[in-house]
Amino acid sequence: MPKTSQLVEIVRQRYNRTRVNLQINRFASQVNLHTHPNPALKPVVFFNASTRLVGVSLNAAFALLTSWALRLQKVPVVQFVCKAGMSRCVLGTDRNDFSKPPPCQACIAQSRWLYSSALAIPFTVQTEAHLNDLLRDLSLNRLMEFEYQPPAGAATNSNIITSPLLPLGNLVLPSIRWVLRRHHLLDDEPTRFLYREYILSANRVAQEFSTLLDNIDPQAVILFNGQFFPEATARWVSIQRGIRTITHEVGLQPFSAFFTTGEATAYPLHVPGDFELSEAQNNRLDAYLSQRFQGQFSMAGVRFWPEMKGLDASFLQKAAAFKQIVPVFTNVIFDTSQPHSNLIFPHMFAWLDLVLEIVRNHPETLFVVRAHPDEARPGKASQESVSQWVTQNLAGSLTNLVFVDSDQPLSSYELIQRSKFVMVYNSTIGLEASIMGVPVLCAGRARFTQLPTVFFPATPQEYFQQADSFLAAEVISIPPDFKRNARRFLYYQLYRSSLPFGDYVQTSIMPGFVSLRSFPWQRLSPDISPTIRILLDGILQGKPFLLDNDNSD
Repeated sequence: MPKTSQLVEIVRQRYNRTRVNLQINRFASQVNLHTHPNPALKPVVFFNASTRLVGVSLNAAFALLTSWALRLQKVPVVQFVCKAGMSRCVLGTDRNDFSKPPPCQACIAQSRWLYSSALAIPFTVQTEAHLNDLLRDLSLNRLMEFEYQPPAGAATNSNIITSPLLPLGNLVLPSIRWVLRRHHLLDDEPTRFLYREYILSANRVAQEFSTLLDNIDPQAVILFNGQFFPEATARWVSIQRGIRTITHEVGLQPFSAFFTTGEATAYPLHVPGDFELSEAQNNRLDAYLSQRFQGQFSMAGVRFWPEMKGLDASFLQKAAAFKQIVPVFTNVIFDTSQPHSNLIFPHMFAWLDLVLEIVRNHPETLFVVRAHPDEARPGKASQESVSQWVTQNLAGSLTNLVFVDSDQPLSSYELIQRSKFVMVYNSTIGLEASIMGVPVLCAGRARFTQLPTVFFPATPQEYFQQADSFLAAEVISIPPDFKRNARRFLYYQLYRSSLPFGDYVQTSIMPGFVSLRSFPWQRLSPDISPTIRILLDGILQGKPFLLDNDNSD
């Protein structure tokens, strides 16, 4: 891009960002005018350092709107805000140069806009020489296992000193994998440097957040995601103290959020055993699935398929030479859902290694390995991809294996319709395949394995045996509850647990961000908005973060 065009683009982005921030500032002023905190109420703490640097992401908007709603109900709110408090942070890491510090000034400026009318408690960086010395010569494996207890006098509060060891290495690991876009980390000095900096930064969060909790004794803590190390560390500290701790993530519907006292990326969801879909609910779910099966869907604002292609003549001709078809649907190896999924296998590629053995043992079956579309997302492309795995294992040379890369818009649903059964790790398409009445052999703990929806063996050996049994069987008998439970679970995800924020936010002109809609401050009242009522009831009274039946029909 020519230099002049770059300058024009920078000016345009700054103008749009300022316009959005001025709108937020004006609304925050309205909230402030109508806020009268009740000193008898304990405060609620918010912390979401990993959801944005500049601009307003969906999760930043969810947290901000929720905090405004609480304040309008006289609940004191405290924003725990990073003010150059980490030497390295998740979104501020330059993956091409770990030595570059985060863009702290731009992030701090954005925080001023967001929290101009709120009580914001900042934390700044502070070197702990003792911890730095302990980390200096550790190998990557030792860093992963590292636990720490601050020496006496290193912190002003006694609780953190007498608490269990801080599992800093484990708290940091998902962030390292996400930033580096890989599961298997290289034991080289750049990786170890970044790991050390993340551990030092996580420890700083732990010390400062512990002090904050000592000083204000909150009734609840609300955090983004709970997997990235700043929020994961704050969550650990909060849970150690027995404080109600809530995490949030993007919901399944556009402009929707999922709030939970569990881990948001694991999506804990209780579907009552006596819940059955009505005719209207079934019709509603079928309408959604119809759009989904045509590729007309997005996740977190990303539209993966601009078009969906059916199975072409060459594929159908190849498939005709085989007895049966088995699709294999993979996931993104560094995704924050993966730590929850690695229950039977240590990671997705260990599962794929077993799948490859099954492929070699069954030349009569055509296996179609499908890479997840998010693997090739611009700016987030995986550095440890299924495509690389196929190449390294010479899987492409097998006559009974077809590899479909992440950028190929082939219809997975048409493939499922022609399959004998489906193999998945923890992909949502396993839930959809079960709804379609196709047997699903699942290898990783998924959101939908909370209910009996798929075949889910307990060990790799059982998985191998189950696959062999399915391949040999003339007909695979599917428990009738699988399809029923799959529909019930998906309905709960879509219409009960996905809290709609579409009345308040809209897509911004800046890619990846949102802006506020124009609405009066009264719209954040629980008497007007079901979403706000559910959030307040969940945060303040411990009720489930679920829409009522009346709101889902």
